[in-house]
Amino acid sequence: MSRDQQDVEAATAAATEAYTSSAFQQQLATGAETQQHQAQQVDDSSNVVAVPATGKRSGKLKHHFKEIFGTIIVKPEGRPPSMWKILISLNNTQRLTFTAAFLGWLCDAYDFFCVSLAATYIAEDFGVEVSAVTSAITTTLMLRSIGALLFGMAADKWGRRWPLMIDIVLFSIINMASGFAPNLETFIGLRAVFGIAMGGEWGLGASLALESLPVEARGLFSGIYQEGYAAGYLVATLVNYAVQSTGSSWRIMFWAGAAFALLAVAIRFVVPESETFEKTQEARKLMSRSFFKDIWIMIKSHYLRVIYMVILMAFFNFFSHGSQDLYPTFLLKQLNYTTADQTITSVVYNIGAIVKGTIIGFYSNYFGRKISIMVSCVFVGAFIPLWIYGGNPALIRLGSFILQFFVQGAWGVVPAHLNELAPPAFRGLMPGLAYQLGNLISAASSQIQATIGEKYPLRNDDGSLLIREGEPVPNYGLTQAIFMGCVAGCLLICTMVGKEERNKDFMDNLLEDEHGNAIGANDIDDYRMEHGEASSERIKNDKAIQEKVHVEHAEQIQSQQQEK
Repeated sequence: MSRDQQDVEAATAAATEAYTSSAFQQQLATGAETQQHQAQQVDDSSNVVAVPATGKRSGKLKHHFKEIFGTIIVKPEGRPPSMWKILISLNNTQRLTFTAAFLGWLCDAYDFFCVSLAATYIAEDFGVEVSAVTSAITTTLMLRSIGALLFGMAADKWGRRWPLMIDIVLFSIINMASGFAPNLETFIGLRAVFGIAMGGEWGLGASLALESLPVEARGLFSGIYQEGYAAGYLVATLVNYAVQSTGSSWRIMFWAGAAFALLAVAIRFVVPESETFEKTQEARKLMSRSFFKDIWIMIKSHYLRVIYMVILMAFFNFFSHGSQDLYPTFLLKQLNYTTADQTITSVVYNIGAIVKGTIIGFYSNYFGRKISIMVSCVFVGAFIPLWIYGGNPALIRLGSFILQFFVQGAWGVVPAHLNELAPPAFRGLMPGLAYQLGNLISAASSQIQATIGEKYPLRNDDGSLLIREGEPVPNYGLTQAIFMGCVAGCLLICTMVGKEERNKDFMDNLLEDEHGNAIGANDIDDYRMEHGEASSERIKNDKAIQEKVHVEHAEQIQSQQQEK
């Protein structure tokens, strides 16, 4: 063998050895002992908290309580990063991906709130009580879990992008058809199908958006993404006002919703697939793991966590639907607001929701997810009296602004919190499924409130019924006040006893082995190198080294020939 060939082989071997590690091979060969939970630490430079590694449940009560209650308050160090710097730090692909996810959720919320805003007019058109129309809301909420299951499974098996495309087209078509419903039965049937399509949107959009963003931006964009819901409500409120002030049909609201969705469809055509999902697929293939084997590992290792996520989201959905769905009807029928007054009030409290969701989502990266939710619950309970019994339109608007400020402030934490709690291989399925199963549990909240309010109407000082336009005036206000007080307390307790895995690195948590140990992108690369299957990037680097050696060798030979 010539000296030149020996030089080439020596340089190539050195480059390959630099990337080689046996950690992943040993983990698969020996089954790997359970990883110990690491203490949370704060990075002074970025305020990113290291999260405990996922492993077997500890049998020690002391450790369990420390794990649960030790994450309520984590003393922050340094200063939180600049919100503006985070906003401008994203690249074009990240901005485009987030915009597509946000618009889809906005359109979803718009379509849903068309029913609650127009419930009074739909009831008049079909000749039924408002409580009969709100059964369409109940039906939509109940069937959203089916959509979350179907589209979530598809997202974790085939990717986020195409299931999201199919989903938004489907719910747009159904929403258009809702505007042509000839009777209440047909309308409820269409809203049922719409519920299935709507169920797939939130979980897939949240996973695609948050997987594409850097960790330090997760809290901020979690808040912005979730407030697509309030933004959709705001757009629906403005469209409803335009429809009612011109004496047009409520059906126009549903037709307009289908048009809004076209923009989201167009953007999603150019959105790339999630890199985290692609790495997860690579890991499954490398480990010869089937999708259904991962499902079994997830159920075996995390069934208690999944149950907790569903309970948490049940209280969260009672929190939002209990404060929003019946409130426009309360303003119209009990407080006797005009359509203009109702619209102004709705705009005011939705602005509060958008602002606070963004702010609390941002600071939850710094102070913690759990403490952010718990503080919001306390303030909601404190402002319920002003929200319902303000006494005049100005105070009612102030109360509704502050209450939604904190209701949606707590919700701004949810996308990040659920994605961090979700089992690694199922961030497309579990956040959305937990969300929508919580919706299923809370589905009848508006109908319960409406029915109780109608059963116990307002009375005059002498005990007689308060009659307006020949009918008793329902006492929606008292029902909502009691309901929200109970829900705020339950959500605070449920959040307190749960876990937190703030700022978990998704690329370091692609899959889990059979012992619950996390497997990340670096483990996959190390394993490939151990088995002689270098990644394409590393192969490219090795080839570049070889080419450089060959060029230097050729130049050396040429120089020697010139000297001769």
